[in-house]
Amino acid sequence: MKLFQKLIAAPAIISMASGLAVNASEINSTDLSDYSNSSKLVSLGDFKSDTLFPGDWTYDSLKDLTNSPRFNGNSVTRLEAAAELNNLIAGGEGLMNGAQIDRLSDELGSELAIMKGRVDGLEARVNGIEAGSFSETTTMSGKAAFQIGGTDGVTNEAVMASYFWEVDLNTSFTGEDKLNVEIETGNTPASDSFLAVTDFGSDNGDVLEVSDLNYTFPVGGWSITVGDSLDASKQFTGACSYGNTVDALSDCGTGNSIAVGGDQSISAGYDLDNGFSFGVGLSADDGETTSGMFTKEGEDIYALNAAYSADNYAFAIAYANVDVASYWGINASYSPDGFPTISGGYEFGDPDTGNDTTQFAVGLSSDLGPGEITIGMGTNGAITDGDEELYAYDLSYTYEFNDGMSFTPFAFIVEGANGGDDTTGVGAEIGFKF
Repeated sequence: MKLFQKLIAAPAIISMASGLAVNASEINSTDLSDYSNSSKLVSLGDFKSDTLFPGDWTYDSLKDLTNSPRFNGNSVTRLEAAAELNNLIAGGEGLMNGAQIDRLSDELGSELAIMKGRVDGLEARVNGIEAGSFSETTTMSGKAAFQIGGTDGVTNEAVMASYFWEVDLNTSFTGEDKLNVEIETGNTPASDSFLAVTDFGSDNGDVLEVSDLNYTFPVGGWSITVGDSLDASKQFTGACSYGNTVDALSDCGTGNSIAVGGDQSISAGYDLDNGFSFGVGLSADDGETTSGMFTKEGEDIYALNAAYSADNYAFAIAYANVDVASYWGINASYSPDGFPTISGGYEFGDPDTGNDTTQFAVGLSSDLGPGEITIGMGTNGAITDGDEELYAYDLSYTYEFNDGMSFTPFAFIVEGANGGDDTTGVGAEIGFKF
């Protein structure tokens, strides 16, 4: 079997060979001087011909064995033919034609040796790079954003600016799982200012922090995520596509149910592949205290979710018990042809003490020119029965320069309590994704 046996014993080199098919003209004298020091390699002087043509035994044999489009009646170089032979052996098809493969291996032995030398050298360099480089199973994505604007009606009416930066590192160990680490920083103040009204950034005080660490893996048809600083609703499916500017309108008015938060959590989702999906979530806010997780003293979350998605509409419902209150939430979206997408959500709260609460949000979004315009309104957070109903309104326009950059000017109004002044503001945000 000679060279064929050696190639079968080195599948890594064979599988890489297809990416190294080159023209004979690409082999220069420097390449050959490097290879000439190896007893396994031969010089171009041993080649029988630089080019193979239809009618040549080698050409016709490879055409019959490989069915490769390379053998379309045009000539091929011997190195190109050797690459196709390597592909044939690597795929195992050649085992059914041993005698013919042996003969082809002998015929193209010089070219195969040249390619093996190139692969060995490349492999050595790649191994050297990988030894000190990033994990080949880890990917990184990130985003950065800046927001600037001013308001009228808050304690600090000055024009203010802030930034936010985040990276996500995702590593797979089986091809079906994912270890996710989120690192972020920002300087958004939590005080009564423009930046406290908008749903933007974080108040990390310019300090890098691990904001989330979780691991997702499949069990049967379920996708399960466990981790720290993790929402119980991580695997829930929502139906709202309205993107808000005012923080009080976030999560389509269902932030305590369909988008319920959490800390040390386990969240599981099941997709039936017919539009329906289900989710369940458990979370404890006291995993780092003496109260403990899922104890009478601790503050725990238990939540359930169901959703359905069709081509132009979707809806979702969820129930959440957050220890001191329980919530029912529903949101939906509808995208009729030739009309803006309508999104909305409603949430009902039943606290252990005090009166019930309600909140809602609704929005319209539509393409306009090169960008998308969004307008929305809803309650200014949850409204307790019997209290004054206050509303918030926002308007934004997002223009994407490309897949990684966007610019969004916006304006908003938040009604003031007890006849106080409304909070009005205008601003702009520029975002980057990488």
